[in-house]
Amino acid sequence: MTLETSPEHPGVGTIRLNRPPMNALNRQVQAELVAAAEEASVRDDIKAVVVYGGPKVLAAGADIKEMNDMSFADMSKVAGKLQDGLGAIASIPKPTVAAVTGYALGGGLEVALGADRRIAGDNAKLGVPEVLLGVIPGGGGTQRLARLIGPSRAKDMVFSGRFVGAEEALAIGLVDEVVAPDDVYDAALKWAGQFAGAASVALAAAKTAIDAGLDTDLTTGLKIEAQLFASLFATDDRTIGMESFVANGPGKAKFTGK
Repeated sequence: MTLETSPEHPGVGTIRLNRPPMNALNRQVQAELVAAAEEASVRDDIKAVVVYGGPKVLAAGADIKEMNDMSFADMSKVAGKLQDGLGAIASIPKPTVAAVTGYALGGGLEVALGADRRIAGDNAKLGVPEVLLGVIPGGGGTQRLARLIGPSRAKDMVFSGRFVGAEEALAIGLVDEVVAPDDVYDAALKWAGQFAGAASVALAAAKTAIDAGLDTDLTTGLKIEAQLFASLFATDDRTIGMESFVANGPGKAKFTGK
């Protein structure tokens, strides 16, 4: 697991899953995901994040061999950490995108579900096949999948354990863009790169407003929005953005991220 940046894509950090051959997400990788997400969250030079598993696979799931001998008592102690690890991308207060090539199954799909956007290769296979092992998705899959594609479609995927191809995934809203496999990472970098000079505090507020609002009723969501909107008037970027708009029109502000 690495958190990488490159001069070619300033402002974009890549969380790279790297546990060949299939990027099985064992407890060590889960802890590394949490650490990488925390680092990406606090680094001022990173404005947006890509999560990527390489050209052949995002991740084919949690490490079943590691779970095979665990009892109820054993899993009860670590189930929360499993959710924290596989859902770590969702905790990043910046735009995030999952670049999906090949398989994103079980925990691999749960990692991708934590991103704000998913770009998939036309060879992608996505699914939550845990029921075929006698369990259910335990890394946030039952919750994030239902919120993303609706309960009926989520139940179909969870109940059957079937794999969804790229075109169906696009049709049901499971992914947002389908490209050639060789273009997946570049497409993700391009999407993330548009935020390199954005008002990052405002982006964080927008993300919090949407995510927190979806977890409550409309009236409470509107109150969350109002509070976050007002709070941005304490930022340098609000002053810079509005003064630039008045003087030069839209889209020309040079934000500082403060």
